[in-house]
Amino acid sequence: MKEALGDLRKQVMWTRLISIVEEQAQTLMRTAFSTTVRDAGDLSAALFDTRGRLIAEAVTGTPGHVNSMAAGVCHFLEKFPIETMVDGDHYITNDPWLTAGHLHDVTVVSPAFHGGRVVALLGVCCHQVDIGGLGQGPDGRSVFEEGIQIPLLKLVSAHKLNEDLLAILRQNVRTPLQVEGDVLSYVASNTSAARRLSETLAEFQLDGLDDLADYIVDQSLTATRAAIAALPKGQWRAEMTIDGYDHPITLRGSVTIGEDDVVVDYEGTDAAVPRGINLVLNYCRAYTVFALRCALTPEIPNNHGALAPFIVKAPLGSILNVERPAPVAARHVIGQMLPDVVFGCLAQVIPDRVPAEGSSCLWSVQLRGRVAPTGSNGQGIDFDTVFFNSGGSGGRPGLDGLSGTAFPSGVRAMPVEVTEASAPIVIWKKELRCDSGGVGLHRGGLGQTIEVSARGDAPFEVLAMYERVDRPARGRDGGGDGAAGRVRLKSGTTMRAKGLQAIPRGDRLVLDVPGGAGLGPVGQRPDDRIAADVRDGFVSEDAARRDYGWKG
Repeated sequence: MKEALGDLRKQVMWTRLISIVEEQAQTLMRTAFSTTVRDAGDLSAALFDTRGRLIAEAVTGTPGHVNSMAAGVCHFLEKFPIETMVDGDHYITNDPWLTAGHLHDVTVVSPAFHGGRVVALLGVCCHQVDIGGLGQGPDGRSVFEEGIQIPLLKLVSAHKLNEDLLAILRQNVRTPLQVEGDVLSYVASNTSAARRLSETLAEFQLDGLDDLADYIVDQSLTATRAAIAALPKGQWRAEMTIDGYDHPITLRGSVTIGEDDVVVDYEGTDAAVPRGINLVLNYCRAYTVFALRCALTPEIPNNHGALAPFIVKAPLGSILNVERPAPVAARHVIGQMLPDVVFGCLAQVIPDRVPAEGSSCLWSVQLRGRVAPTGSNGQGIDFDTVFFNSGGSGGRPGLDGLSGTAFPSGVRAMPVEVTEASAPIVIWKKELRCDSGGVGLHRGGLGQTIEVSARGDAPFEVLAMYERVDRPARGRDGGGDGAAGRVRLKSGTTMRAKGLQAIPRGDRLVLDVPGGAGLGPVGQRPDDRIAADVRDGFVSEDAARRDYGWKG
């Protein structure tokens, strides 16, 4: 009975920890300056034990951030051992090879004190719109061109800000107020969570978290291994060719299910390229493990124990495991396609648990330009802004794909009004693309069409980094492919899917975001669902008759 009560108490505390890190994420969103964090939730917030193991993560956030940070906190501990930390310390880096894969993701880790000693670490990792250099695009030839690099440094020492570091940051970015405000919001978020953690430990009359951390890791590890043990054993392979930059890229993977672990090996994947679409292994692991967790252990909370049985390998020098100083700014272009490779393997063994391929890669609209102030002939206003857009996810076993949904990244779309208020741009259109979802028993989700210009019809630039233009999402088990994407001008000119490009004065950028693929035989889709698609504008009457043989 005492043991049962002890476990119940630990479960309650576990839930409390999750609420603390979710409050940490919400504090971050309420204090951040950039819309990517404040409105889109392009972030992670998490708690680690003094050994650097992930113990609890916020629901709000992306797998690319949190799963990368889960493997990155150990680097902070190597540079700043626990015994050297004092209350009010905060540490920072944006080193792609240590944390989240490109310079635009800034990680801040802070010790949490209780009773005069360090009891845990709190970390946040957030997307920074501007980090200097060329900007977030695939044009760079090395990481040195992509922005300012922040090594593992003290951001705050015993409550005293590193003003020299902040001055260097301000000097090297286009939006210094936003960058400094964001960095300070990371400190505020961790400080708030540390205070809440100390209050919780006092409430439960505990001196530290070690016993609870061991319990959480052990419970999650045991549950994960049990789920793996119930799966068929063997190895399955899949490959997928995507657009790439100057030439197509083929991703090859194998999934090997053992007695108590799952190994994903990307042997045979194409080599790194001299453009910023390469991945560091940490980011490759983040989205690979996320795909495995979605399909195999979705109900188990994400922490060190839940992640440990999943092993990811990629050849050094491949596009999924690059060495310094390879360019990596647009690494999501490749990284967010990896779940489709994993699902391609798993579809051969557990087809009832994985979707068809989706749009997958975010279509971020990263814009840069200068507009004249209203009613003035002055120098003008420079802007550098981004807003997120998503295509359709693939058809799912028993369900259609989701339309305009960010899978696997999980970020939110910023409201049009917020985006227009934060930068001198006008979003003229943002609507679902009829007929863009792949046909099938379970239809693919729809993509979107977005039309945007600078205010006053001024010229501007787009840092294009888009996928699924030449090679759309592939249908599965009789389902059809999703619609391909397209990048164009309102005047009719087709643009490249990747690279910095200019939109002339008076013209508009138009993005046709790709749709998800269909799952299952087309002929098995019920007539009432086809009729509903036509009624809702998801499928045109002509397409319904042509593709489904609909006679309505």
